[in-house]
Amino acid sequence: MSDVADWWSTAIIDMEPGRIHLRGEPIQDLIGTLSFAEMIWFIVRGDRPSPAQAHLFEAALVAAVDHGPQAPSIATARMAVTCGLPLNNAMASAVNMLGDIHGGAGEQAVMLYHFVAAHPSGIGAAMDDWIATHGKILPGFGHRFHTPTDPRAPRLMLLVDEAIEQNACDGRFKTVALNIEAELARRKGKPVPMNIDGATAVIYAELGFAPPLARGLFCLSRSVGILAHAWEQTQQGGRNKGPTPPKYRWTYLDAAAQEEPDQ
Repeated sequence: MSDVADWWSTAIIDMEPGRIHLRGEPIQDLIGTLSFAEMIWFIVRGDRPSPAQAHLFEAALVAAVDHGPQAPSIATARMAVTCGLPLNNAMASAVNMLGDIHGGAGEQAVMLYHFVAAHPSGIGAAMDDWIATHGKILPGFGHRFHTPTDPRAPRLMLLVDEAIEQNACDGRFKTVALNIEAELARRKGKPVPMNIDGATAVIYAELGFAPPLARGLFCLSRSVGILAHAWEQTQQGGRNKGPTPPKYRWTYLDAAAQEEPDQ
């Protein structure tokens, strides 16, 4: 049976009838002992956060829970419900909207911070090299809706400062992020403040999460808002609601009219 038993291998769970061990610890010893945020940390990483680390980690999860129906993921959840989908399908549809552009900036910001921190030259050269490869839009800075300041970012950075004082992290990536923010302001001639993605990226980088996990953690966080909106839409009713009210029509592009006349 070894070929069957070894088909999957995991250090996460060991289980048999009447026994469930997660990361080597009985589930009954974890229930009522760990908070949900601590459980996320424990099951993903295999160790336990200190109280100060857990407090900072949970703050990042809370901050990204929702951003309203104008967010494609939330809108998708609500539309899915009006199409007759149950909550689990609505949530799955919404989470599948979280890609590189909508939902991926946190992961990209962690990558940016690691890139700048490891760069052999100064902040200017590091940013130039990043932009040459990834484009001029720096993940984690500026916001198309919240100007001049994303209200979530300053609060999170204050909590980072508190965590540094409590030795929950060392502040290395906070410094990197602030240096990027200052360099952006210098180049643009105006402030380009850190946004929610940049601030949560500071936290995840400070706490030692790999960049791809920043996106996974964002999906967990945003799933809470997705569930709330899907459930609210379930209570409100409505059928086949699309992205715009029926009286509004899209712009039709007539292919024949766009053809250039013969010269």
